[in-house]
Amino acid sequence: MMDGLEGAKLCYPQLLNSSCRGLMRPRTEAVLLYTLLSSIAVLTVVLNLLVIISISHFRQLHTPTNLLLLSLAISDLLVGLLVMPVETVRFIETCWLLGDVMCALSYIIGFSLTSASVGNMVLISVDRYVAICYPLQYSNQVTRSRVELSVCLCWACSFLYNGLILKDHLRQPDRHNSCYGECLVVINYVSGTVDLVFTFIGPCLFIIILYMRVFIVAVSQARALQSHIIMAAGSRVTVTAKTSEKKAARTLGIVILVFLMSFCPYYYPSLAGQDISNSASSWAIVSWIVYFNSCLNPLIYALFYPWFRKAIKFIVTLKILGQYSSLANII
Repeated sequence: MMDGLEGAKLCYPQLLNSSCRGLMRPRTEAVLLYTLLSSIAVLTVVLNLLVIISISHFRQLHTPTNLLLLSLAISDLLVGLLVMPVETVRFIETCWLLGDVMCALSYIIGFSLTSASVGNMVLISVDRYVAICYPLQYSNQVTRSRVELSVCLCWACSFLYNGLILKDHLRQPDRHNSCYGECLVVINYVSGTVDLVFTFIGPCLFIIILYMRVFIVAVSQARALQSHIIMAAGSRVTVTAKTSEKKAARTLGIVILVFLMSFCPYYYPSLAGQDISNSASSWAIVSWIVYFNSCLNPLIYALFYPWFRKAIKFIVTLKILGQYSSLANII
């Protein structure tokens, strides 16, 4: 029996057989994993911090759309700052070393930030839909105060919703643990199904429908522009959305597509009618795919948004410290 446990580590040796026993990773493998995952966390924090500084500092970027990007960047920053380090330790170490309170908090924070990201994606889709399909009404319908209220509601609902989903886990963090040294959470099929509908299927369908509408309108506008169709006075006027709005819709469409691809594996158990548990062998990989999405978003901005690249140059060269740098023309 002891031969089979060779290389295994006892989480709390003083408790003898009542504690968890797990296989230790080779030292080289553990160091490499810590280096890789820590690098991803640092990169996520740095990139999203650049987005936050850029949008907050430069006056030209104080638009409703960028306010939504700011909210998304804050959730991504918190993933890199709070969630990734904890998940790194959980993935590499044999035992949970941070106690029951941190076990409960780690999941409520991680799930809430994920829900906030989903909510931000929905708000971004609505913003692009109004901008492309109703350009004349956009400035009146999508105001800064309305966007700020929507963002606040998004964050509040995310924490409230996940608090309800995980209330049993918060009340008794060790309720599913089989031994000391575990941090196990199980979301039953009913709660998982509710979460699947409200956090994935519903928002996904809503986003896809809106972007299909945006695509159809953008194509029709492009054809009208190419054909030089000019309506006579008093007849229906076809309004062509600005090129910048269409580029923004395309870029944010890519962000949302990557987001959906990242979340599909995470919700597969619920789609398959199974309980969601972090004891599954695939949990770590699936979770890190979701978290890595927080690192990809600012990279997409850097590829497709010239203003973001210009803002980075201002920040890196410390020109941002200039007295009137906030008034700089970066668009």
